[in-house]
Amino acid sequence: MGQNRVLRLLDGLERQPHADTVIDLVGRGVRALPLGGGRDVLHGRWLGHPVHPLMVQVPIGSWLSAAVLDTRPGRSREAGLLIGVGLAAAAPAALAGAVDWAELHRPQQRVGLVHALANTAAVGLYAASLVCRAKGRAGAGRGFAYLGLTAAATGGMLGGHLAYRQAAGANHAEEVPHVVSEGWHRIGAVADFPVGQAVRRSVDDVPVLVVREPGGAVHALADRCSHLAGPLSEGTVEDGCVRCPWHGSVFRLSDGWNVRGPATAPQPAFDTRIVDGHVEVRLPEEASGGSSPSAAESLPQGAGGHGG
Repeated sequence: MGQNRVLRLLDGLERQPHADTVIDLVGRGVRALPLGGGRDVLHGRWLGHPVHPLMVQVPIGSWLSAAVLDTRPGRSREAGLLIGVGLAAAAPAALAGAVDWAELHRPQQRVGLVHALANTAAVGLYAASLVCRAKGRAGAGRGFAYLGLTAAATGGMLGGHLAYRQAAGANHAEEVPHVVSEGWHRIGAVADFPVGQAVRRSVDDVPVLVVREPGGAVHALADRCSHLAGPLSEGTVEDGCVRCPWHGSVFRLSDGWNVRGPATAPQPAFDTRIVDGHVEVRLPEEASGGSSPSAAESLPQGAGGHGG
């Protein structure tokens, strides 16, 4: 079977550059909003994954419930109440989606822009439905509401394409514990890692960021940023953290914790040790599921172990 028409349209949308000027303008505006620490709240860093998909359940659920009530005679008032709840919840959900959208790749932003336009159309149609109901025009109110539900469903389909086909909001480092084999892996001599500089190495074909601190401690993280797989080894190392060069996510070198978004998931961190002048790394037992001995138990006498 060939690709269906909807997928062809969506794939074409990803490659369509006509709205790029608008995307640049809106993206700069969203990034310039004075949100402070609220930006990470909207990204969902506190939740561990994007908060926007959670927030949109309120307007979608309210509007779908209103559509069911509209099939029953005399329930226009209750349906209107649900439509109002959905409209109130749409604003914060849209803001959360906007801050996520501003930090995406261009093909994702192109789809996301149409996603936002469809949802904006839904909001406008539902607002018109409320006005009609308030004026006693229940039939027109139902008509606008069903059109709004159609627009919201279109927006939801585009959102699903963003999340599942384009992997917007997914953890791009999740596979690391599943593809790195158990045990210690030698990645180079200590002298190969200049103090304070990010160095890229590979373990089982998985890129790894390695940083040696002035005190001798060696830290190792999965190199591909959990946000959108940016190369952390090309980022900035400062104050015990590394900053992704693509979208600015900040991770703590000692344990991979995401100190600042847009990343909502931490980086897989490796245990490290120095044996015979060489750096070796492994995934922690809780990450790999293995039962290999701890770093301290594995070190020969006189060797130094450093948490990665």
